[in-house]
Amino acid sequence: MIFCLMAPGAVQAQIVDTTQINRKRLWTVIATETALYAGAMSYLQFVWYKDKERVPFHFYDDRLGYNQIDKMGHAYGAYLESYAGYHAMRWAGVSKSKAIWYGGTLGFFLQMPIEIWDGLYKGWGFSWSDVAANSAGALLVMSQAALWDAQHIKYKFTFAPSPYAAMANGYLGTGFNQLLNDYNGHTYWLSGGLYHFFPDFGIPKWLNISVGYSAGGMFGEFANRNSYGGVLIPETQRYRQFLLSLDIDWTKIKTKSKFWNGFFQVMFPVKLPFPALEWNTKNEWRMHGVYY
Repeated sequence: MIFCLMAPGAVQAQIVDTTQINRKRLWTVIATETALYAGAMSYLQFVWYKDKERVPFHFYDDRLGYNQIDKMGHAYGAYLESYAGYHAMRWAGVSKSKAIWYGGTLGFFLQMPIEIWDGLYKGWGFSWSDVAANSAGALLVMSQAALWDAQHIKYKFTFAPSPYAAMANGYLGTGFNQLLNDYNGHTYWLSGGLYHFFPDFGIPKWLNISVGYSAGGMFGEFANRNSYGGVLIPETQRYRQFLLSLDIDWTKIKTKSKFWNGFFQVMFPVKLPFPALEWNTKNEWRMHGVYY
């Protein structure tokens, strides 16, 4: 499960670097994050787990589930929360070192109660691999802040309804639920600025190269089921996809408009649809004219 809590100021174009804490901004950050967190916990208690059976606390080993696409999602959720937390603290005038620890760890600490709740309900369980994925997402923000005082590598997500959903008789979800259930349509990207790594080549600061990971052929967590709702599901091969593409770092685009500068900052986790080269574990090479 992924919860993204975006705080005010988390995506400001300029980070405030001052020893003077802006207490009004800081309390705004704290109040907003507290309210969003309380709302998320209420959703879990009164909606998500409403009809689920409560059981003694237990563990669940899902390291191999969905070809690790679920783990990529956990890391992504924690990354977004930590990114927002770190930048919100800097916006409030908190020093870099304190912002790393108080804001950069936000993704880990916001996700941990969810993992504990999973351990109390039938059908889920406390997963150490989920905890590891959450930690990785937070560490991606913290390590870059410590090394560069910047986020040169962005973690991004794209979704496109997969052709497998039509074969599954609703098992992979429909409408918005397909976004949550059809892991075949998920792609996760690490998008890095070429200018930062090759500053002498005249590369635009906004031009990125992206490495992506996805998977296909999945009609179940560990193995494919052969039917759902009394309808047969065609036999398919589960496989992994590795992708190479270009991208834009929206945060590096500067305009004279305050609105557009703010808008581009909010776009930081969005991967631009672009041509992509794919290699997959079916030993196929494919070139996509546009990959979403």
